[in-house]
Amino acid sequence: MRVRRRTRTVALAAAAVATALALAACGSSPTAEKAPGNAGLDVSHPTGGDKETEGTPTPGGTLVVGMYTEARSFDPTIGSNLIASAVYDSLLRMDAAGNPQPFLAESMTTPDQGTTWVLKLRPNVTFQDGTPFNSQAVIFNVNRQLTNPAALGHLYTEPIASMDPTDDLTVTFHLKRPVGSFPVDFALPFSSGNLGTIASPTAIQKEGANYGRNPVGAGPLQFVDWIPNNKIDVKRFPNYWQKGKPYLDAIQFRPLSDTDTRYASVVNGDIDLDIGGFFQEVQRSSADPNLRTYYGPGGDGEFFYLNMHKAPFDDPRMRQAVAMAIDPKALNATQYGNVGSLATTAFAPGDPNYSAKAADAYPKYDPDKAKQLVADYKASGGDPSVEIEEGTSAVNIQYGQFMQAQLAAVGIDATVHTDDISTLITTVVQGGQFQMVQWISGPYENPYPFMFNQFHTGGINNYGKYSNPKVDALLDDAVGTSDPAERASDYQQAQELINADLPVLWMARAAKAAIARPNVKGVERYLSSELWFADTWKSS
Repeated sequence: MRVRRRTRTVALAAAAVATALALAACGSSPTAEKAPGNAGLDVSHPTGGDKETEGTPTPGGTLVVGMYTEARSFDPTIGSNLIASAVYDSLLRMDAAGNPQPFLAESMTTPDQGTTWVLKLRPNVTFQDGTPFNSQAVIFNVNRQLTNPAALGHLYTEPIASMDPTDDLTVTFHLKRPVGSFPVDFALPFSSGNLGTIASPTAIQKEGANYGRNPVGAGPLQFVDWIPNNKIDVKRFPNYWQKGKPYLDAIQFRPLSDTDTRYASVVNGDIDLDIGGFFQEVQRSSADPNLRTYYGPGGDGEFFYLNMHKAPFDDPRMRQAVAMAIDPKALNATQYGNVGSLATTAFAPGDPNYSAKAADAYPKYDPDKAKQLVADYKASGGDPSVEIEEGTSAVNIQYGQFMQAQLAAVGIDATVHTDDISTLITTVVQGGQFQMVQWISGPYENPYPFMFNQFHTGGINNYGKYSNPKVDALLDDAVGTSDPAERASDYQQAQELINADLPVLWMARAAKAAIARPNVKGVERYLSSELWFADTWKSS
């Protein structure tokens, strides 16, 4: 089997909205998916610790955090940063049910069923450089996303017709049409182009292009320094709006891209917290009484992007062939210990957006049919050779070799290419230089925006360049409606069309976690792994 590693050097980057590379796989069941989540994983604390049983917070100390990739930038228009929540707070925050709740904003309401939205800010909040946190600052930041087509949050600003600073603490958004989900755009993960990430206008104007490495927010900790590929240091912001917080004096973030190294570091105490624990890490930590696992299932999962603008996956026969070539029993047994949960759609059974029709439409394991499709493609002049893009960990290489063998059995000549995460993200995936690449997205509390970003034409995570006008219309309607039943129907119909087109090769439910040593308390997180640090503390 051929495994080839690239040697070219490129700029470092982190995973975009809502996305990150699967450094460890999260398995599949040999039969149809029965329930959300992955068997054998600790789901007792999906969004954080139990504050009532953890005791009284002890102020002070430095938290050392291991990240699965280097940060790209702290600029909200660039994003791709799992640790931005140390420096920034969000205008709104998602609750465990996926509903936006007040945070830096006291409220966001509509007087007319979604065409006008009124955002009211908390008083007496300042940025870390002393700049007032007010309506002008919000408009300045949202306008940066709106006027820059390359901005990470640009698509979320599309409905905005105008913004008015009604007073110093009130912003009125006038939309082109009713958008019932508009507040969600202000409560997204920071790495997803969240419109609720508000940076100091003074600092942005002062630093210009260098702002992304010299951030100033209104969050619990303020930026100190950044040594690329080594560490990022932040310290306590004494004038934080939540009095008495944060409890920590400082946090040091270290990029540790190797899965085994990162897990060993939290086991032996070199780091206190591991952000982005994937399936095999979570499997191990769930069985370790000396570690705390924060994980919960949600929307989306682990899959392969198929590049629909490159041969051979611009031909539906080859997309169907690779889907039919993968034996889920063998995948589960050889890669994931028979404890994963097979994914054939973006949502698991039990989720209101789940579609049984979409699951039934996904190709079943059928190597004979796959062989015939490959033969037909070859007879028509096509070249059934494929490059599989993977990470550099032993788990990734093993995964790639398994896929390579499965495809070879149906006549597809596959080569495995490996790259470090940063190279994969920037050059391979965001650059569109791939045929087939392993990816993990989610889990997410809310289907918006991940379905839109991943499958809508022009979506920021639509790396395979998938485009179906019918899917676009359904996703647009899901964003605009305030009716939960209509929204669920839109997502269900969209999944049926997506599974007919096969822009992605579904693997399993996503497993992404925070893994901490037992003295780390007050953990708060989104299911997608981004943490909130104001309440985090360390016991002695």
